[in-house]
Amino acid sequence: MTDELMTIREMCDTFDVTPRTLRFYEAKELLFPIREGSRRLFTRRDRARLKLILRGKRFGFSLEDIRQLLDLYDRGDRQETQLTRTYELARDRLAQMEAQRAELDEAIEELKGQLAWGAEVLASFKATKAAAE
Repeated sequence: MTDELMTIREMCDTFDVTPRTLRFYEAKELLFPIREGSRRLFTRRDRARLKLILRGKRFGFSLEDIRQLLDLYDRGDRQETQLTRTYELARDRLAQMEAQRAELDEAIEELKGQLAWGAEVLASFKATKAAAE
């Protein structure tokens, strides 16, 4: 079983996270490492949970959403409830992200227009100054 366990350092190296991040997820009861004195040993289940946590965070899910999804894993319905809820959250999150992208695209275009206007005004100032000299 020891080759299935990972130390906090191995987890950090494998998942590119800090020890503080792992301790935070443990404190939030998202990870449940085995304690041997002050050492934490992470199981395959912890590694799978961390992968899902990191993916959920990348997609913009809240920690509470992630916790609820992880808690649904053990319901005994072959993860149907978990998958259904994940699908609903993901669909909603995608709609939010697409709306944010549309707003961002609009802001980018508006800023480009302002920069073009600013460049024209600055060029006219330089042309006026050059003609006066």
